[in-house]
This record gives sequence, C-alpha cells and structure tokens, in this order.
Amino acid sequence: MTIQTKTPNLLDNLPIPVRAKLSAAWTSLMFFVIYVDYFHLYQPGAIDQIRGGVIYEFDISGPLLTIFVVVIGIPALMILLSMTLSARVNRSTNLVVASLYIPIMVFNAASTDWEWASFYALSIGIEVLILVFVLRSAWTWPRTAPSATMQTMLTRPDHEATRAQYPKS
Repeated sequence: MTIQTKTPNLLDNLPIPVRAKLSAAWTSLMFFVIYVDYFHLYQPGAIDQIRGGVIYEFDISGPLLTIFVVVIGIPALMILLSMTLSARVNRSTNLVVASLYIPIMVFNAASTDWEWASFYALSIGIEVLILVFVLRSAWTWPRTAPSATMQTMLTRPDHEATRAQYPKS
C-alpha cells in the first residue's frame, strides 16, 4: 500500500490573524488620508487659502490644528492598538472607533462644490470602504481561543507547510 502525501503548495493562503488585518486596514486608511489631503493641495486656490490662514471655513489656529492631530492620531494609534490589545478589548475598540470615523470621513464632503464632487465621492468612498472592512473584521472576529484555533489548524493533515513553520511542543 502506498501512502500519498500532499506536497505543500507555497501559494496556499495561510490564515491571516485578525489583528494583522485590522492593523493593515488602519495603515491603509492612514496612507490614503495623507494622499487625499496632499492631492487636495492641487485644487486651485487651496494653498492660497491656507496661506490666508483658513482651512475650509475655519481659521487656522492652535485648537484647530490640535483637532487635526487628534483626528489623524487616533487611526495612527489604532495601528498599534490593533496589534497589542487583548482580543476582547481590541474588537470593541475597533468597532467603536471605526463607527465614529465614518461620519468624520464623510465630513470632508462639506467643503466641496460640484466641480470636485467626483474626487471627494471616490476618496470618501474608499475611506468608508476601509472602515467597513475594519467593522466587518472586528465584528466577525472568531470567538475561539487563538491557541485552540492554531492547534486545530496545525493538526489538520492538509496543513503540512503550516505545521513545518512551528516547533513541536
């Protein structure tokens, strides 16, 4: 009798931890927000408006810039927190913060006119899509203990390559 072994396929998609998915999503959001803000500077008159001391309808001031730091600092912290918080706290934090950030991202449309509607609709749409991914990932976070999940995965016969990555205990 011949025993067939399945040769591991290096292109198999190994499971990605929810923490890594969340951290990657917050990182994507951060990069995208930075680029959208940068591209906004190409709009005629944007730099002149900033030089004149105004952003949107708000006078540039210490409190306004503090608000901007908070608004962008929270997603920056979420990159770290998504990788370090306990699963239960992590799930709740991501659900709350992502839910609060959808209206913040939509607020960017308040200052636009029809000429720039497509730019803002697309950019806000992508930002909201990333936040919906965060919400979905956090909401569907498996309720089983990671060690039990990993043990189950490592004992399955079809995961030879995964099993080879972890030392026997």
